[in-house]
Amino acid sequence: MPGLADEKYISFTTFKKDGTAKPLPTWVVGLDDGTLGFWTSSASWKAKRLANNPNVVLQPSDARGKLKAGTTPVTGTAVVVTGAALDEITAKVKAKYGFMTKITKLLNTLGHIGKGKFPYGDRGVKITLDA
Repeated sequence: MPGLADEKYISFTTFKKDGTAKPLPTWVVGLDDGTLGFWTSSASWKAKRLANNPNVVLQPSDARGKLKAGTTPVTGTAVVVTGAALDEITAKVKAKYGFMTKITKLLNTLGHIGKGKFPYGDRGVKITLDA
């Protein structure tokens, strides 16, 4: 989908082991190799689901995950990444979303007080769209 990397939010759908779709809104950036990416936590459900099933569905949405009218879902495959691939995603997310990255990190920290460690942005998700 042309322009998907320009969206502020996308609905990113992963699938449970039983095939149930689990859509979540997320930020998105375009990567240098033509793929898309965003960061997540190694403890997130989306990272855990991707380990079992790399198939994903993306569609422009708002911050709450409400799909944008007139848009069409796009399928692809996603992989959780670290190292240089995560570094590229991190740099591009910070460049695109700026100060919001600091606010969301603070909210993540506050939201997990007393619940144990929940890393913030320690993994990247790299998405290759289907042709």
